[in-house]
Amino acid sequence: MAIVTRPRILVVGAGFAGVECVRRLERKLGPDEADVTLVAPFSYQLYLPLLPQVASGVLTPQSVASSLRRSSRYRTRIIPGGAIGVDSKAKICVIRTVTDELIDEPYDILVLTPGSVTRTFDIPGLTEHARGMKTLAEAAYVRDHVIQQLDLADASQDPAERAARLQFVVVGGGYAGTETAACLQRLTHNAVKRYPRLDPGLIKWHLIDIAPRLMPELGEKLGETALGILRRRGIEVSLGVSVAKVSDTEVTFTDGRVVPSHTLIWTAGVAASPLMSTLGCETSRGRMVVDAEMKAPGCPDVFALGDAAAVPDLAKGEEGAVCPPTAQHAMRQGKVAADNVIARIRNQPLRPYVHKDLGLVVDLGGRDAVSRPLGVEMKGLPALAVARGYHWLALRTGVAKARVATNWALNAVAGDDFVRTGFQSRKPATLKDFEYTDAYLSPEQLRERVERHQLREA
Repeated sequence: MAIVTRPRILVVGAGFAGVECVRRLERKLGPDEADVTLVAPFSYQLYLPLLPQVASGVLTPQSVASSLRRSSRYRTRIIPGGAIGVDSKAKICVIRTVTDELIDEPYDILVLTPGSVTRTFDIPGLTEHARGMKTLAEAAYVRDHVIQQLDLADASQDPAERAARLQFVVVGGGYAGTETAACLQRLTHNAVKRYPRLDPGLIKWHLIDIAPRLMPELGEKLGETALGILRRRGIEVSLGVSVAKVSDTEVTFTDGRVVPSHTLIWTAGVAASPLMSTLGCETSRGRMVVDAEMKAPGCPDVFALGDAAAVPDLAKGEEGAVCPPTAQHAMRQGKVAADNVIARIRNQPLRPYVHKDLGLVVDLGGRDAVSRPLGVEMKGLPALAVARGYHWLALRTGVAKARVATNWALNAVAGDDFVRTGFQSRKPATLKDFEYTDAYLSPEQLRERVERHQLREA
């Protein structure tokens, strides 16, 4: 007599898309219908858009990290690690745990939401000396590092070293880079008042981007408004410029300028997780090509969404349009993907993903912001209210909402103490220390491992 087992649903990634998918599966699937497993390196969901405020000290790290185990409906098994290869024919996902153990996890339905990694280029010294803003640890480290430069400059007797430590370079004129530069510039502007030996005029922030405009998705008018705000604060914005090489004491721009600096923060875009290239399915610029139901053609029972998938943007009505890699789309895709997984289990029709973009918000710190909700251009306090209101509502739990609101209120009233915690103070903690892009299996390694697994099972 055949033994009937519950379908095994494996969700890879605990970002916006993955968490929304898992939570919906827990709510709508009966315990007897399927087993749900989540692969994630950390047991929390990170609210990535607020990382610049963590780096600047406006928010505490805990306020933007929501526990995955808080839900009262929690029944998902969490494997602490990252997927490094998938054999879609054998239906096996290879996972490297946080203790570097490799395990083979079989599945019946796979939902891929591994997100993205920082996009880097073959620039001498970049991965060895640049710092990122993609993870909670990086944001905490960047804050410590920036305050450390003020401490070291204050203690130095060498004018050249002091000037170099007080110059900061941010690469990337998108939302992440612009908000990072704006928020951290406010941090140093306020902190230097506690350093009477330092000349505030020595603190210089550089924001550079190879694109001809700042945040082009906002439109020309709001982009120019944001550019004006940054320049009034003293941030030197250079467009059409990138980095030629980096060392631990200076940054060379492609226009020939050499900036003495110990700080390069790299936010020049993202690339889809390298995991997507291990399946052998069609990709577009690294993102897995899927249909409107988020199924991967040629890979049975595989769904892909979020930053790592090229999900058709049906709301635009343009042939070939795909959804941008934003939290707004990822959260909504997660819910639709969960519904489609449930429909697949229950042999019901699947539905396509359709969502009209609600607009964009940019918090520049203090009272400065630019927003474009539903196409309406806003700046100043109204834009700030919209930006923070949107972020606050998007936080997943009531605890996170309470913490963020409290942090905002406390920072507005009491300011910052500019405390350096000493987090990884004696380690470089640069891009190569946080981006494990060399940890993925090659197709040959994956095939060999799956064959060994099948032999053991036989």
